[in-house]
Amino acid sequence: MSEVLKLTTWSEKRLRISHFRTKEQDEVDLVLEDRRGRVIGIEVKASATVRAQDLRGLRKLQEAVGDKFVQGLVLHDHDRITPFDERLHAAPVSLLWQAAPLPHGPV
Repeated sequence: MSEVLKLTTWSEKRLRISHFRTKEQDEVDLVLEDRRGRVIGIEVKASATVRAQDLRGLRKLQEAVGDKFVQGLVLHDHDRITPFDERLHAAPVSLLWQAAPLPHGPV
């Protein structure tokens, strides 16, 4: 998470950074929100495998913010991007240092 926070300081966009948790304890490690209210959720996992339940917090965040939800990422220890739907992906942590966008558009 600290690497993601460092990268946000390089951005030309001013981002509000927060954490999301529901009363059912579903959570998202990092929530980035720009001045227009657009939201990106980032969950960080130490595992090489991402399961459907690992996306629960991101799905709850997507429901909570509606159309303002741009992208949800599970960063993990793997070597490829795995789409779960149009706006939810699992991606290798190494993606943070690459210029290539996700298959369905930039983050």
